Amino acid sequence: MLVNDPQAAHYKIDPSRIDLAREFRAAPKGPHSDELQRVLHRMRWSAPGGRYVLVALEPGRRWMLARIPPMRGTPIETFPNRVFTDLAEAEWHVFRLRWRELTGDDLPDDLA
Repeated sequence: MLVNDPQAAHYKIDPSRIDLAREFRAAPKGPHSDELQRVLHRMRWSAPGGRYVLVALEPGRRWMLARIPPMRGTPIETFPNRVFTDLAEAEWHVFRLRWRELTGDDLPDDLA
């Protein structure tokens, strides 16, 4: 288990570590290796504005892709054309978007 690591929010994700994406794809809810936990921490907490999130439309049933605004108090950006009925698929979609934003690389299609 990853202890609260003050450097995790600044952790540089190595785009060649596709094994970490495979690990997340196989078990989005965990358990996760320490290395994947660092990646997830960076993805979830590195910058408040502009981060992709999921908004529950019907708790436990439907989720919509959204993006947190750069400035607090401004409306969240939603993507009504990106609605999911499978939470694992929704989380995988967000993982891929965050990976691309933080590494500059897309994950291979064979992981999808």
